[in-house]
Amino acid sequence: MNTADTLDTLQLESDDGRWQAVVDRDPRADGAFFFAVRTTGVFCRPSCASRAPRRENVEFFTTSDAAEHAGYRPCKHCQPTSLPRELAIVERACKVLDADPQQRMTLQQLSDAVHISPFHLQRLFSRIVGVSPRQYQAAQRAGVLREALQRGRDVTRATHDAGFGSSSRMYEAAPAELGMTPSAYRRKGAGSTAHFAIAETSLGFVLVAATDKGVCKIAFSDDRAALSEQLATDFAQAERIEDTKRMEPFVAQIRAYLHGTRERFDLPLDIGATAFQRRVWDALRSIPYGETRSYSDIAASLGEPKAVRAVANACGRNPVALAIPCHRVIGKDGAIAGYRWGLHRKEALLETERASGDTGKIA
Repeated sequence: MNTADTLDTLQLESDDGRWQAVVDRDPRADGAFFFAVRTTGVFCRPSCASRAPRRENVEFFTTSDAAEHAGYRPCKHCQPTSLPRELAIVERACKVLDADPQQRMTLQQLSDAVHISPFHLQRLFSRIVGVSPRQYQAAQRAGVLREALQRGRDVTRATHDAGFGSSSRMYEAAPAELGMTPSAYRRKGAGSTAHFAIAETSLGFVLVAATDKGVCKIAFSDDRAALSEQLATDFAQAERIEDTKRMEPFVAQIRAYLHGTRERFDLPLDIGATAFQRRVWDALRSIPYGETRSYSDIAASLGEPKAVRAVANACGRNPVALAIPCHRVIGKDGAIAGYRWGLHRKEALLETERASGDTGKIA
């Protein structure tokens, strides 16, 4: 274990460790927590160069919002509510990943490249970019795969171009990243029909797309045009029909769920999945409304307790938000992490379920 890892994962979990980081003005702790001084009413970054306060006057917060909510104002010297240094770190990390989309970098390798601990980088990257470094790399590979298939490359060559180590890995990732099998994507949905609708909801715009067999995509975004453009890209050769009336029953179920008046969906699904993904998704659908499970819990329920990462990957590749409730899976420590449609949406969904269960709004 290196020094940076020990600092973040062990020292910063305790107030004593956080205080030592403040005494040392350790920049590696910036973003991991904030400290506030009762006698001045100001809160700072751990690396703040201002005069060190007395320990008995200090309290710690995990976010700047929490410090402000407690009545403290941001320090004018270290500007804890701005993200110049954090943004610079994440920008460097993105440039490293962008330099070679085919390369598979571990979190340790990436953190070494930008000179920051893995734990700290994971938190900063996820907070600023909205996805983890691993998810960012997966999206890059999917983009290369799309481009190769669009250029008419055969599936084997496209697999190599995108940096997938094997065809099996590519086929496991493809249904979620492409919305269909690679061969169908190469044909851009030729010969098929996709009916769809885009509607406003309390969580932003939702796109619901369906074939004659069932719903194949439920996706959220703050950008209506982005949802439409992605559908047009994925089904370029398909007949795409915007049919609000036909899709209204599906949209109505989603809205009712978001309002806390419906706890399960009655939607026919048309989604591709590996055998393992299917097992994970079935396990997710068995989680009772208003409850959560950890990735470890799901892995154990499948009889594969060591497959925690594979479970997380399957959750991240869920193509139908809400219908397969991957938002009900949280970290073993209770942390809300990993949601392809944004952590703020995951938090809102869990809060809605908790509130509905507490008030008995759903029969």
